[in-house]
Amino acid sequence: MKPTDAELEILHVLWANGPSTVRQVHEKLSQSRDIGYTTALKLMQIMHEKGLLSREEDARSHTYTALVSEEDTQRNLVDRFVETAFRGSASKLVMQVLGQHKASRKELDEIKALLNNLNRDANNQD
Repeated sequence: MKPTDAELEILHVLWANGPSTVRQVHEKLSQSRDIGYTTALKLMQIMHEKGLLSREEDARSHTYTALVSEEDTQRNLVDRFVETAFRGSASKLVMQVLGQHKASRKELDEIKALLNNLNRDANNQD
């Protein structure tokens, strides 16, 4: 399932802060953009219906928890993006990203290490 941009913002808050009430999520979101409390509430209710969030009902407040992990969500979004924008070519994606954005020395070293590990794994499978 692909969360909307607004849903992703809410997920980021929950991943960073853990289980939270609508008020807590609203306060965090309000720091970076103008969003009404009822809008946040409605989005979180929809996300609960979609199975993205669980909801624990206490006396007056509901505590929401992300049911999808950040890593799985990122993986799914990247997979879909590579399929739709780059026709399944991971190399085209990497070339586009590295051609458009200046990578730091540390990032380049991490990329090299990842490629070396992938290459080693591929050689071990042969």
